[in-house]
Amino acid sequence: QVHLVESGGGLVQPGGSLRLSCAASGAVSSDGMGWFRQAPGKEREFVAAIRVADRNTFYGRSVKGRFTLSRDSAKNTMYLQMNSLKPEDTAVYYCALRAGRNSIMTVYLDADSYNYWGQGTQVTVSS
Repeated sequence: QVHLVESGGGLVQPGGSLRLSCAASGAVSSDGMGWFRQAPGKEREFVAAIRVADRNTFYGRSVKGRFTLSRDSAKNTMYLQMNSLKPEDTAVYYCALRAGRNSIMTVYLDADSYNYWGQGTQVTVSS
């Protein structure tokens, strides 16, 4: 059984930074991991993802240039460094893991393609 545990969320002022972590446990062969977020009353939104085979990273348009995804394979942990945070970044952030085959970019942007999800961590950007 695979478990994903997010941490690092909290309250931050606009312009501030946070780093989220996602620790994975359980034996599974993964081809990708990703971050998604969901704000109240809105649909789940793609934030960032990494394709394990070539370590290519992909970012949503609203976070590109501000957020950076990294992964420490030795620790089975993925990170999301979030800089220049804006109030519209407020949401519950979820990490997800794909247990599939190496695929094209668009697959990693699709929440439905992920097999395992964490419980989420709240990020609130407010003054």
